[in-house]
Amino acid sequence: MPIIQTYHLTKSYGRARGIVDLNLSVNQGEVFGYLGPNGAGKTTTIRTLLGFLRPTSGRATIFGLDATRDTVAIRRRLGNLPGELALYPNLTGEQLLRYLANLRGGVDWRYVETIADRLDADLSRPIRAYSHGNKQKIGLIQAFMHRPDLLILDEPTTGLDPLVQQAFYELIDEARANGQTVFLSSHILPEVERVCDRVGIIREGRLVTVEHIADLKARALRRLEIAFEQPVPAEAFENLPGVKDVSVDDSRLRCTVVGSLDAVVKTAAQFTVLNIRSEEPNLEEIFLTFYAPNGRTDREEVPHA
Repeated sequence: MPIIQTYHLTKSYGRARGIVDLNLSVNQGEVFGYLGPNGAGKTTTIRTLLGFLRPTSGRATIFGLDATRDTVAIRRRLGNLPGELALYPNLTGEQLLRYLANLRGGVDWRYVETIADRLDADLSRPIRAYSHGNKQKIGLIQAFMHRPDLLILDEPTTGLDPLVQQAFYELIDEARANGQTVFLSSHILPEVERVCDRVGIIREGRLVTVEHIADLKARALRRLEIAFEQPVPAEAFENLPGVKDVSVDDSRLRCTVVGSLDAVVKTAAQFTVLNIRSEEPNLEEIFLTFYAPNGRTDREEVPHA
């Protein structure tokens, strides 16, 4: 049974767009990246999954429970980091975490201290004195501290310095190894590429694709440069499947290839090859292909309370 499942999930704000006809499945034990620029619909999806927003139509389940009706049962097994984190400013970090732990019936405080140490979080200071990054650390600790079955994290590394980001990535790796499921929204592409098993790309409130990152990259455009011992005819490569932008400069061939390199390699093997250089695609280049033309998207409009 999928941990998260949505069925034509739609949330609209009158004439403004939220999410539209979302069909999504997240499996147990995977780290699922939910990818899109600010305003694409990521936070609306999360708020609807958590029961903070009621869907306009469609429905969602978490642990097989209805995300709108069964919120109490779901939240017992859930760790959540919201995109807009609000904390009690007069409490220290430790006081807040102990309060939240008591609401859950207690947690292993040694584990809390371990996470705090790894994230370099000072729990002794009042929260009003924290920087944005230090507040984010407290938010991460409260999400992880009860070892939930499911973590839903909205832009989790916002404000964190690079060393703390690496510690967070290690926590995600450990959660996966422990069989926990992670649903992580982000617009930081190297982050998604580093930690996620699969990624869903959302554009203007609609799910564009769901893919394993390796499969996305395998189908993506590569830039290829092959050095030959002697000049080669460009026409030998121009009509190969998936090959375009072929140019030959003396004995050096340059082209771009979409998908498999098999045809290019077999054709190149008919000549004496001195060197091959392939520029592997990164997730950012792949992501931009889903936002063509012009790389523009409309911003999600969310009414203010």
